[in-house]
Amino acid sequence: MENKNIILEKTFEFALKIIDYAEQLEDSKKYVIAKQILKSGTSIGANIREAQSAESKNDFIHKLKIADKEANETEYWIQLCKLAKNYPNPLEIENELIEIKKLLSKIISTSKSSI
Repeated sequence: MENKNIILEKTFEFALKIIDYAEQLEDSKKYVIAKQILKSGTSIGANIREAQSAESKNDFIHKLKIADKEANETEYWIQLCKLAKNYPNPLEIENELIEIKKLLSKIISTSKSSI
């Protein structure tokens, strides 16, 4: 039986949705925000994937903290898009990001307590 890694799956799906959202922003000529949200939003999953090959528990936690920082940055860009006039609604990705942040927080907390 294959073990599923929920955080890897969720962040991969989230990255695909971020790509779609960034394309919507570019279609609306919101190039600067599109680039920022694309970079930070896809980086979350990339850092979590990198954490899977960590050299130690501390390295694992460090890489997850980087992913958490990228999630916080993405949250900032989503908040701007949500409140700015004439921007596509980011509600779906906002809700998914909240769930990812909760998972990340729990994994980091659990990992720290096992050291």
